[in-house]
Amino acid sequence: MSNSSSITQFLLLAFADTRELQLLHFWLFLGIYLAALLGNGLIITAIACDHHLHTPMYFFLLNLSLLDLGSISTIVPKSMASSLWNTRAISYAGCAAQAFLFAFLVAAEYSLLTVMAYDRYVAICKPLHYGTLLGSRACVHMAAAAWGSGFLSALSCTLNTFSVPLCKGNALGQFFCEIPQILKLSCSDAYLREIWLLVFSVSIAFGCFIFIVLSYVQIFRAVLRIPSEQGWHKVFFTCLPHLAVVSLLVSTGMFAYLKPSSISSPSLDLVVAVLYSVVPPTLNPLIYSMRNQELKAALRKLITRFSTAIDRVPSSTNDSQSLACQGRSLCYKHMPWIHFRKMNM
Repeated sequence: MSNSSSITQFLLLAFADTRELQLLHFWLFLGIYLAALLGNGLIITAIACDHHLHTPMYFFLLNLSLLDLGSISTIVPKSMASSLWNTRAISYAGCAAQAFLFAFLVAAEYSLLTVMAYDRYVAICKPLHYGTLLGSRACVHMAAAAWGSGFLSALSCTLNTFSVPLCKGNALGQFFCEIPQILKLSCSDAYLREIWLLVFSVSIAFGCFIFIVLSYVQIFRAVLRIPSEQGWHKVFFTCLPHLAVVSLLVSTGMFAYLKPSSISSPSLDLVVAVLYSVVPPTLNPLIYSMRNQELKAALRKLITRFSTAIDRVPSSTNDSQSLACQGRSLCYKHMPWIHFRKMNM
């Protein structure tokens, strides 16, 4: 029987046993990871460089893209390396860092999605007070509160998880260091003490979900009073993507953390983990930009600028430096977030 003091590494769950399937997993995750990097990177760059997108809604969307990039970068590269090099091992410190970072980024994303629902509620239901309730300072404070709450929640969960004795070996039933899977290795009495902290954290997430649902109930009631059908489409295409992302994260996340052990299996745990850890960061850029004309216009403008810069091949070192300075000035010119533009709904 082992305990946490004698464990120097953990063994992650492998996606496949054969070499061919391991390489297939590597290339599949590589494509997903590159798609997430490209999509979220384009959104971050477009919002930062286009002053028309310097509004609270896009400011929160920029933070969401940053969290998505962080969360998928925390788990996917390690999983790809494990498949490529045919190894399951991760160090004790590396597992603790991965568990903390993933919990931090996911918890912060839940909080940020709640803030984004409040932003949509104020913009649609209280448009005359939008500039007052969601000024630049208020937006920065709310975003900082989302990041801070995620940090504190993840810190408490991680410290408590890795302080309990582990009596059931070091093999995890997941492809990354997930807190519920680590708790399955702990002694029964320690597991029961720690599980209450997880229930409390999930209850807070569920409370955020209830707040989001109530906000959208008020939004849809206000939408039904809009006489213009064009106004309906604009509001629904702005709000429905956000509601879809929240529903996916909350449903899969709560199922992963609160599902009964009687229905737990390695394949089911693997699918659920992929749904709430890998899929959202990849689909969020597509979901938020599919029907968003302002963001699509900013992305087209960004791609056009980049294509123009590529076509203008510098003929000397001075030309190259000048072109680089001009490219940087496109973003630096509009980077301050203190001048939020009031949205016209």
